[in-house]
Amino acid sequence: MEHPLSNAAPTRKRIWVDLLVYPTHTLPIAAAPVMVGAALASHDHVFAPMAVALAFLGSWLIHLAGLFTDTHELLRRYPQEVEHPDLTNALRDGTLTLGQLKVAIAACLLVVIPVAVCFLVVGGVNALAIGVVGVVASFGYSVSARPYTTLGIAEPIFFAMFGIVAIAGTYYAQIAWLAAAASQPVPSLAALPPAAYLVGLPVGALVTNILLIDDLEDRQFDTRKGWRTVAVCFGPAGSRLLYCLLSLLAYLAPLVLWALGYTAWVLLPLVTLPLALRILPVVMTHDDEPTLEPMTAKAALLTFTYAALLAIGIAAG
Repeated sequence: MEHPLSNAAPTRKRIWVDLLVYPTHTLPIAAAPVMVGAALASHDHVFAPMAVALAFLGSWLIHLAGLFTDTHELLRRYPQEVEHPDLTNALRDGTLTLGQLKVAIAACLLVVIPVAVCFLVVGGVNALAIGVVGVVASFGYSVSARPYTTLGIAEPIFFAMFGIVAIAGTYYAQIAWLAAAASQPVPSLAALPPAAYLVGLPVGALVTNILLIDDLEDRQFDTRKGWRTVAVCFGPAGSRLLYCLLSLLAYLAPLVLWALGYTAWVLLPLVTLPLALRILPVVMTHDDEPTLEPMTAKAALLTFTYAALLAIGIAAG
């Protein structure tokens, strides 16, 4: 995943806050599916705020740990690569070390452990399995002898994890929490309504579009690394076609939900269309980093705003 660049040598604080934790990118991505999962639970009268808070914390920390791991592996395997010059220079002058990244990864996982234990207690093996799938997907992006970026499946995994799995998992966490509070048996995954999967499609589409922008600007670097992204395998035209198709999916989804019986409030995400249309021409006509880099932050904002409005629409319907 790409990081913002600077002409000045960054301080240690800026490296960690702006380049690694990257809150304008990581927080919206982690929050978007959780908001929608919480809203659907509210619509179905199974909202559990503590479960939602823990789901968000776990999602964000796992996402951060994955990003730290990705950075660690890139700097370890390709220390001379100029894909992220600020980070490469920081590693060279000692402002950032691989050891510090390892500590950050361990810290994220240590904080996640109590969250995982809590969900294991209330949700049993099903809840644990959802969490394990999330961890494997996050770390598998760049870790192991064959990270899934080299297999050409990064985009489908992002779509599934940040859309379907994250929203269905948030919904399941809430019904499991309420069942435990009422001393009832742990619900099965079959208890999830079809809508828990359906509403994940547009969110997963928009999160995947953020990755597509990153991969489009990193295409030359990814080619040298042996990563088989859509941009590498099918060129800029392939990335742009998929970007358009996923955008179309995102903006047709509210209409489908409305047709399925939700109130007109579910059409609220359509008000984000002007922002989407401001990003689209840039993605369609540029593949250079200086131009595309600001688009990742705008795409993250689009995803968050869309998800927030979708959540309001679902809860109101």
